[in-house]
Amino acid sequence: MHRLFVAIRLPPAVRARLLGLMGGVAGARWQNEDQLHLTVRFIGEVDRHVARDVDAALSGVHHPRFSIALNGVGAFERGGEPVTLWAGVTPQEPLQALHKKVDQALVRVGVAPDRRAYLPHVTLARLPRDCGPVGSLVERSDEVGGPPFEVAEFCLYESRLTPEGPVYTVAERYALG
Repeated sequence: MHRLFVAIRLPPAVRARLLGLMGGVAGARWQNEDQLHLTVRFIGEVDRHVARDVDAALSGVHHPRFSIALNGVGAFERGGEPVTLWAGVTPQEPLQALHKKVDQALVRVGVAPDRRAYLPHVTLARLPRDCGPVGSLVERSDEVGGPPFEVAEFCLYESRLTPEGPVYTVAERYALG
């Protein structure tokens, strides 16, 4: 079985800026450089035949290149407690359009449609219960921004879960434009 997702690999300078911001939140499990990406669509576990169909479907996605920038920091909550810290992205419209095209291509090869609302973001950290305040990072959210960067491709990633955390490998790359 293959655990797959579609994402955009961030440029080295953007990853470096994010890594420099990480810290100051007790118990946070920070992403490492290889884990920093912008998810377009989570697929989940599929067998090798479906994985081949996914690759073929993604090869047929046509979308123009676009530019985006990181913008602010937020937290996803569960039961009023923060569970994930993330960096936002602007503008979101080209990502929403790419997500829709990818989702439609995947549905055509039998992958269930994505039923969750799509909020483009870069996960920075996973938080334990009762981690305490996360305000120190959120207060520095203006440091997350930077110049826009061009998105020229998207990738199919394979995720392997290990005791040390997930390991992400780019399986395929698909050019935009």
